[in-house]
Amino acid sequence: MKKISVVTPTYNEEENIELLYEKIKKEFINLDYEYEHIVIDNNSTDNTIPILRKICENDKNVKVIINNKNYGHISSPFYGILQSTGDATILIASDFQDPIELIPKLINKWENKQKIVLLQKKTSEENLLMKNIRKIYYRLLTKTSDNKLTIDTTGSGIFDKSVIKTFKTLKEPLPYLRGLVSEIEDDIALIQFDQPKRKHGKTKNSLFTLIDMAMLGFVKHSKMPLRLMIILGFIVSVLSFFVSIIFLFYKLFFWDSFDLGMAPIVIGFFFISSVQIMLLGLVGEYISVTLSHTRSLPLVIEKERINF
Repeated sequence: MKKISVVTPTYNEEENIELLYEKIKKEFINLDYEYEHIVIDNNSTDNTIPILRKICENDKNVKVIINNKNYGHISSPFYGILQSTGDATILIASDFQDPIELIPKLINKWENKQKIVLLQKKTSEENLLMKNIRKIYYRLLTKTSDNKLTIDTTGSGIFDKSVIKTFKTLKEPLPYLRGLVSEIEDDIALIQFDQPKRKHGKTKNSLFTLIDMAMLGFVKHSKMPLRLMIILGFIVSVLSFFVSIIFLFYKLFFWDSFDLGMAPIVIGFFFISSVQIMLLGLVGEYISVTLSHTRSLPLVIEKERINF
C-alpha cells in the first residue's frame, strides 16, 4: 500500500487544529493509502501545542515537530516537507483556506504521473484592493522571470517523492516554494478552487510579511530589478547631463540677468538622492539573499519531536 504524507504548518491555530486533524483523518478513511500527518509548529504561544500533544497520544499517524522559535511561513513549511516519508507529500494550509476536500483530487492527479500538482486560486474572498495587488504582482513576476512560474498559487499541493528527494539535495536557506518548483520541473499540473475565508482565528500574514515574500520572489526569480537599476541610472544620467548643458548655456548667454537660484539645485539634489537610495535598497536585497546563502544556517532548529 502506498503512503501519503500530509504536512500542515501551524502557528497559534488552537481554533483550527483539532478540526483540521479530524477532516484529514476522515478523508483517508475513504482512501486506500497509508498516511502520516506531519504538523510543524512555529512555537505557538496559544493552546495549539497542548492540543497537538493530546492528539498524538491517541493517533500515531500524527507526527509533530515543534520549532524552538517562529521561523516564519517560508522556512518552516519547507522543512516539514523534507521530514516526510511518503510516496507523495501534500502541503496544505491549516486555516482551511486550502480545502481539505481537494486531497483526493491531488492524489488522483499524482497517480496519473504528475510529479507536482499545485492548488490554484480561481476566486478569493479577500478585499478587492489586495486581490488586484496580488494579480498585478503575480503577472509581473511571471513575465519577468527566467522560469515558467505559476499564477495565483502559494505552494500548496502534492509533490512526488522524487521531487522531495531533489529538495533534500538543495542548500536553499530561503526556499520560495512556488518559484523553487518551477526551477526543477516544467510540467506542473494545477487544480483550481474557490478560496474561502479563513475558518477561525486571524491571519499570520502581516503587510510586512507579504512585502517580504514579494521582494523574495523578485530577487530570487527575476533579473528585472537589476535591469531596471541600470536603465533608470542611465535615464537619470542623461537627464542630468542635458539639464546641466541647458543651465550652462543659459548662464553663458544671460550672464548678468540669469540667476540660478536654489530651487533647481534642491530639487535636483533630492531627486538624484532618492533614486540612489532606492537603488541601494535593491542592491541590499540581493546582498541579503547572498549573505543568507553564505551563512549556511539551518532552516529551523527543533525543540521537540512527537511520534517520529
